[in-house]
Amino acid sequence: MSLRGPKEKKERALGTRLGLKGDRAMSPKSAMVRKPYKPGVHGPRGRAKALSEFGLQLREKNKFKIMYGINEHNLRQIFKKASAEKGALGAKMLEILEVRLDNVVFQLGWTPSRAAARQLVIHGHIFVNKKKVKSPSFEVRKGDIITINPNSAEIGAVTSRKEVLAKYDAPSWLRLDAAKMEGEMLSQPVDINAPFEINLLVDSFSK
Repeated sequence: MSLRGPKEKKERALGTRLGLKGDRAMSPKSAMVRKPYKPGVHGPRGRAKALSEFGLQLREKNKFKIMYGINEHNLRQIFKKASAEKGALGAKMLEILEVRLDNVVFQLGWTPSRAAARQLVIHGHIFVNKKKVKSPSFEVRKGDIITINPNSAEIGAVTSRKEVLAKYDAPSWLRLDAAKMEGEMLSQPVDINAPFEINLLVDSFSK
């Protein structure tokens, strides 16, 4: 499944909300609410086919790639890195993805989606420890301070989130100062709520 194309159609095809459309994903306008069935000519009358083991693994892999905006090569590199570390392999893969800078920016509530966070990073709007970082895959570490580029503080993408942030609770492993638009990584990610079966993904690479 390509990473490009209509985001909500991808969610319908996979049968899972992946938060690709940000705030819209939880609204009545969401395609998952209006059309809670897979896209295609058969519409709501179509019958879901039982997936083979390979099919199940492929589906979970696609969820993983689409949710975090990574490709097959990225995913293999993450698997390789996680394999070299101690601990449960699946949990390590999730941990590596969660500490990506684009994901941290999203988890701080500064953007409505990971794709929007990725754009903020790429365009130089994000600082880590007072230095501009333009790589979405940059690995944030415990103690790192994430801020908005001072020259970007008044852009619409930033100012439009201030009202949302006033009521937003960041994950426990992050500290958010909404007024200053400042975040800090307090610990490694915990209590990750992933909408996919990580063990199926690990199995697909372990053969």
